[in-house]
Amino acid sequence: MRYMIYGALFAALLPMAAHAEGDAAAGEKAFAPCKACHAFGKNGVGPNLTGVVGRKAASEEGYNYSAALKGSGITWDEANLHEWLKNPKAKVPGTKMVFAGYPDDKKIDDVIAYLASKK
Repeated sequence: MRYMIYGALFAALLPMAAHAEGDAAAGEKAFAPCKACHAFGKNGVGPNLTGVVGRKAASEEGYNYSAALKGSGITWDEANLHEWLKNPKAKVPGTKMVFAGYPDDKKIDDVIAYLASKK
């Protein structure tokens, strides 16, 4: 029984470990192209990203989201953010976001670590 519990706990933590290796300092640099539309603490061309990790998609007050993102039902956990940052239009067809995505998984992990640091 104990091994089943440890196995379940390990399996539950695996998705977090996949992205836990991101470097927030490197992510801040990789975030540079995002600054054209996104800020922390206020909406701009894109929504405010303060506290985005763990937040329900299309929920930032005062921002006009696409119908596609409003209807996505996504919560921005690390796995969903990874898919989104890899290819936003594939993750949510019909999104307004024009960024094509990061081809480099390490860079994505770094950006997620940076976003997670902005609470």
